[in-house]
Amino acid sequence: MPEIAEVETVRNTLKLRILKKRIKNIQVFYKPILMEEESVLKNNLIGKYFIDIKRIGKWLLFETDTHYLLSHLRMEGKYFLKKATEPIEKHEHIVFFFEDETSLRYHDTRKFGRMKLVEKEHLYEFEGIKKQGIEPIDKNLKKEYLFEKLKKKNIPMKTLLLDQTIISGLGNIYADEVLFLAKINPLKKGNEITIKECEQICISSKTVIEQAIEMGGTTIKSYTSSLGVTGRFQQCLKVHQKEGLPCEVCKTIINKVRVGGRSTYYCPKCQS
Repeated sequence: MPEIAEVETVRNTLKLRILKKRIKNIQVFYKPILMEEESVLKNNLIGKYFIDIKRIGKWLLFETDTHYLLSHLRMEGKYFLKKATEPIEKHEHIVFFFEDETSLRYHDTRKFGRMKLVEKEHLYEFEGIKKQGIEPIDKNLKKEYLFEKLKKKNIPMKTLLLDQTIISGLGNIYADEVLFLAKINPLKKGNEITIKECEQICISSKTVIEQAIEMGGTTIKSYTSSLGVTGRFQQCLKVHQKEGLPCEVCKTIINKVRVGGRSTYYCPKCQS
């Protein structure tokens, strides 16, 4: 599943390749991906071009002069750039055709991704954006903020780190890595976390995500990149998918448990 580092990598790659290309046509092959009528998308985007691509949490924001096209990749969404004349493949559900005879194709095997067109002035009225918490790399992610969010939560920390209203952009992979670096057990409840531990989570979140972005994200079985970009952060994982292997720090065997329905990896000694 693409997390903040993977979405940032997609953003940076697309910015180099599709800005200022005028949209000639749009074809929609699976309408439920759109959160409004197909005609709304076409009426407001055909003839326009994307002037920038931004990101809030795991949402991509394709910017025109008047609108943002919001795109959430969910589990397996990807973007491909192809010649306009190439055949449409089975899982290419939304295709943007540009005047230079290239095309941007949204590919999603599981069809969980979503797109929403919003007027610029109403961006923060959209629930998916309005509810986002502070990002791991944002200077405003501070121990005091996190402590206030956690102090009444009788919920495991792993689940809380996946709550996008608290920290925006963390997913299963990076939540495991952040908790390991912060030396916090994923089963520990939010209302048991100290202000000092909140500080460690903030520092660890920034460290993990900055490194992951620098390395192009993580390429694993559940999410592989498109656009010719392959992430390398999987080479730096300390606990995620390391079940049965010795911890790099203390040599204790890494455990795997289910927390909130998610596979969770941790060192029982370092994160005791």
